[in-house]
Amino acid sequence: MSEIQRPRRADAERNREAILDAAMRCLSVNPRASMAAIAAEAGVGRVTLYGHFSSRGEVIEAAFARAMTRAEGSLSGLDLDGEPFDALERLVLASWRIVDESRLVLQAAEEELGLDTVKRHHAESMERVRGLVRRGRRTGAFRKDLPADWLVTCYYAVLHGAAEEVRSGRLTQAGADQVVWRTIDALFRPPAKRAARGVDR
Repeated sequence: MSEIQRPRRADAERNREAILDAAMRCLSVNPRASMAAIAAEAGVGRVTLYGHFSSRGEVIEAAFARAMTRAEGSLSGLDLDGEPFDALERLVLASWRIVDESRLVLQAAEEELGLDTVKRHHAESMERVRGLVRRGRRTGAFRKDLPADWLVTCYYAVLHGAAEEVRSGRLTQAGADQVVWRTIDALFRPPAKRAARGVDR
């Protein structure tokens, strides 16, 4: 590689990173931020922006993928050993804080990319939940009358639903973490144990 090519490549990579940083900032304020707004925030021209991303959807998917990579970095070191419900609570609260922080980026991804694409980017996180569900069912801590994959689906539906409720103002940020946890606790707990601890009353 020539000396000229190397600086050009480094400049291109810096521009791409600046665009993604700008997209994250813009979408975190306005999930419908335009390509022009993202380019202005990044300090690049539209030609440069479109040289890296051919559409708004591509920018949003790359920004959302970055958000998910950062989320995985936070969750990968989480202790999920010990009693399954204690581990589940730690996972729920840590996951909810991440979802809450990135809820407007999530909204942009859902609107622009669709739920199937958003779900695909959750594959690693979903496998973490699935593994905990399997362990909890083996020990009898989690309910077995519903399919494990359905519990995983409901887990994410609750988190994403709570993000929408906070966005709409129907749920406060201050109370959302306990609402999310109590909902998932009731969802995962075997029916007889829920009744015994008064959850059904």
